[in-house]
Amino acid sequence: MNRRRVLRTVGGAGSVGVAGLAGCLFADDSDEPNEDDEEPEDPNHDETLRVVTYRSMVSGPNPPGPWLVEAFEEEYPDAELEWVVPEAGVEHYLQRGEYGGEIDADVCFGFTVGDLTRIDDRIEEGGLLRELNHDRIDGVDRIQDGLDLEDPHGRALAYDAGYVSLVYDDTVLEPPEAFADLVESEYADTLLTHHPGYSMPGQAFLLWTIATGGPSDAMNYWEELAANGARIHRSWSASYDAYLDAERPLVVSYSTDPVFAAREGYDERRHRVAFLEDEGYTLPEGMGIFEAATAPDLAYAFLEFVLTDEVQAELARRNVQIPAVEGVDPGLGFVGLAREPPEPVATSYTELRGELTEWLTEWADRFDEHLVEERPPTE
Repeated sequence: MNRRRVLRTVGGAGSVGVAGLAGCLFADDSDEPNEDDEEPEDPNHDETLRVVTYRSMVSGPNPPGPWLVEAFEEEYPDAELEWVVPEAGVEHYLQRGEYGGEIDADVCFGFTVGDLTRIDDRIEEGGLLRELNHDRIDGVDRIQDGLDLEDPHGRALAYDAGYVSLVYDDTVLEPPEAFADLVESEYADTLLTHHPGYSMPGQAFLLWTIATGGPSDAMNYWEELAANGARIHRSWSASYDAYLDAERPLVVSYSTDPVFAAREGYDERRHRVAFLEDEGYTLPEGMGIFEAATAPDLAYAFLEFVLTDEVQAELARRNVQIPAVEGVDPGLGFVGLAREPPEPVATSYTELRGELTEWLTEWADRFDEHLVEERPPTE
């Protein structure tokens, strides 16, 4: 089989044009199920599956994306899997949905509860992604309790999860214990974080501050963070690369970081986990099928494939996240190294609906000027 490109990038959301395909972008409001979601007698797996994801899924140290392409195409030899990495993340497709732009992809792989509420706030209730027929996806009933993305329209399944926390270098500083510590002089010019409109852990960190102090106090807190020298990158990967290069000793990341450090042979002292207020923000990653998918049979096959034990274990190892499916042990001492916060925190779909878009807009208005587009040279 001739291999096509397995990765392509999509330009920034600002370049979205109007393509006149709005009728393909929304969930069907009738009581009749989408005929593409009925189980066919002879499903079509001889197609190219275009899967939207984020950059660290396909690049960086030992990413899961290339392995997943090879494994999926081995399981479905007539299929081809192509990753699509939009520069603006889910925002790219939110803007396409708002303005009737073409959705040239089948699966969205890597979104949050907050992203679902933004779809419903900005496009249409139950829009952009289709309601899934769970009868077509073996393994759905094995997804762990607490990892439900709580979508009332049934568009999303969790494929892994993490706890957003702080990762720090204990050869340089003592771990912060509370949010208030981060705005003290001791932690001036130490923190790396990321834009909540483009980064899932960045969004989680913003929501964590809102859950702690409320929206108004949270925005004021971010003012203090910025004044104390917090450096804000567009993406998690950019800020984490800066952390790996020892540009700063503190980064918003995941409590599974010690697993990554052990796997890559990094100094474990530079990969300690700090839970502010003994908390960590629970962040399931979701997958779903675009309403405009042109390869729905293959899309359903992909979702089912991702929930198999082999793929769950490999995704956990390579993505350094907690498997969504019960009873999966990724090995590598994962269970012993991954940290779990004493008090997990999360914000529900109901709490986010009608609020998140406004919070993200206010954050961008106030803090985009602090965004670091390029990393400064290391001193």
